[in-house]
Amino acid sequence: MNAVVKIVGGVAVVVVGVAVAAPFLVPTQTIIDQISKQVESTTGRTLQIAGDSEVSILPSLNVTLNNVRLSNMTTGSTEDMLSMEQLSVHIPWLSLLSGEAKLERFVINNPTITLETDKQGQPNWQLFPTQDNLPTSTQTTTTQQPSAVSLPSGFDVSLGEVAIYGGSITYIDGQTGVQHSVNELDLSIQLPSLYKALTVNGAITYQSQKFALMSVVDTPAKAIVGEAFNIEQRLSSQLLNLEFNGVVAHQGKDIQGELTLAGESVKAITQWQNIALPAKDNAFNQFSVAGSMSFVGNTFTLNSLVAKLDELEIKGQSKIVLGTKPNINANIDLGMLDLNPYLPDPAAMPAPDKPDAQTPSQPIVWDDTPIDLSALGQVNADIVVRSTGLKAHDITLGKNQFSLQLKNSVAQLGLDEFNAYDGTGKGSVKVNADVTPYKIATNFALKNINAEPLLTDAVGFDKVLGKGSIDWNLTTQGQSQKQFVSALAGNMAFSFKDGGVKGANIAQMTRKAKEMLKGDFSSLKDGLNADYDPQQKTDFSALTGSFVFKDGVGRNNDLSLASPLIRITGSGEVDLPKTNVNYRLVTGIVDTVEGQASADKSTGFKVPLRIKGPFHKVDVSLDISSAAKDNVKDKLKDKLKDKFKGLFGG
Repeated sequence: MNAVVKIVGGVAVVVVGVAVAAPFLVPTQTIIDQISKQVESTTGRTLQIAGDSEVSILPSLNVTLNNVRLSNMTTGSTEDMLSMEQLSVHIPWLSLLSGEAKLERFVINNPTITLETDKQGQPNWQLFPTQDNLPTSTQTTTTQQPSAVSLPSGFDVSLGEVAIYGGSITYIDGQTGVQHSVNELDLSIQLPSLYKALTVNGAITYQSQKFALMSVVDTPAKAIVGEAFNIEQRLSSQLLNLEFNGVVAHQGKDIQGELTLAGESVKAITQWQNIALPAKDNAFNQFSVAGSMSFVGNTFTLNSLVAKLDELEIKGQSKIVLGTKPNINANIDLGMLDLNPYLPDPAAMPAPDKPDAQTPSQPIVWDDTPIDLSALGQVNADIVVRSTGLKAHDITLGKNQFSLQLKNSVAQLGLDEFNAYDGTGKGSVKVNADVTPYKIATNFALKNINAEPLLTDAVGFDKVLGKGSIDWNLTTQGQSQKQFVSALAGNMAFSFKDGGVKGANIAQMTRKAKEMLKGDFSSLKDGLNADYDPQQKTDFSALTGSFVFKDGVGRNNDLSLASPLIRITGSGEVDLPKTNVNYRLVTGIVDTVEGQASADKSTGFKVPLRIKGPFHKVDVSLDISSAAKDNVKDKLKDKLKDKFKGLFGG
């Protein structure tokens, strides 16, 4: 018994002695040198340990390295790809005794990690030799992709848990210059083997917002050699949640899977990004995006897209080809698009300053500041957008479809289908910014449009009744507002039937004028002296006219308003560059009560008006024969002048 006690005691003394002496016996620098040499021979990178090194043996073999640096690729933007304040490696003694050194825990404190690609797209995280760099005898010609990484035969890595605390990770795209950084790392990485699932859990901080992170890569070895591997990604925060389940192949050049993105408030995200977003309580709140995505080479495709924002739902698909000139293709269905929650209330909008009665109106001056349309040359696009309906303030549209084709600085905006206010329409706007001066061409045809609700909803003008058509084919060129106005050319025509002009009975006014010329001034009491009356109306069976524009001047000589009791004709010109109008309007009373159905086309008594002057100060004057009495002419002139001003927007 005493012998056993002595043996046990002796062993204990030896163990204690070894424990005390081990830190002095383990050749720490030799181990570090061997590790550095092995890293350099395997990766071609230099591993430098500039700080002190510590070794402890209980309860496991712990190696602590300070100020560790791993060099970057030669074309990198920084000297080091990785630097850290401290690296601690925990190795179980049993693994050493078994002959297989396995890492139990790998702790990194305050790392600075730079992940980047150079101008040729070469990534700095490609640490193992590629097929192109292997000896010819060892290159494969089967399924390996060009520049695929090759792992040494029998090579494996088992890191146990890798914990990262503090520090930052920065990604730099050397081709585009885009740079992103995350910091305050708190990550736990489990890598039992390159041939088993790699899991990452923890949190990162991006632009002061903390995100919880979970990621699973099914087989890291496949990722390293460029084979396809499965990945699950979860990212969540108070602002948004993102999920991706898919497959990555060809060293990240082929990514396909299902993507979902959702959040409770768009306003919170814009506030996080310091972007002002004035919005109503029921606007820019909940949102979500879901779809099947793929990113192959430089092409990003999103299929089966379903995007929701508040009560809106958008469906479609899109494809973006990245490059020096991105190419965008999209086909989007907006559904019923109610924009009112996202538009400011008209009552909340600042009212325009009312001109002082003592201050004369100011003339209109066209801006001659050069307009830069070079942005049209930065991207190509082919986009189709449709909706089953649209609401914007009081404007309500039916089923519509718009298209945009943009190629080589030439943009074509098409109104492919238009349904609104009982009418239909088509049209296009073409902008050629590939030449200077820029060229613009517009072509629109609107049929059977109900004038009153359209003008009332659009501009609050409710004085025109009837259905009709509006057509125009106009072109211009220039590089400023003034030049575009001065070069306007083309045709414009309108035709309305079975309508009316509200606010005044022109036939009655003209009859009163006729009586005044005969010396009967009693009509002033209840005729021309009457205020604007919305119940009064001048009916017409047809209102037609056309303008021909040249050098910004529109000329009209065929204005015609026909009704049972009156005929109105007009001719003249509108000079847009000089902001001046010179127009003659003649109102005639039909002599017969049969009106327009009569074979007698005589209009009997006629009252001509001259509408003339700059836009800011148009003058309406009455042109009657010098044989009329001066006082009658003056009274009639003033009354009709006021009435016509009120009728047409005064």
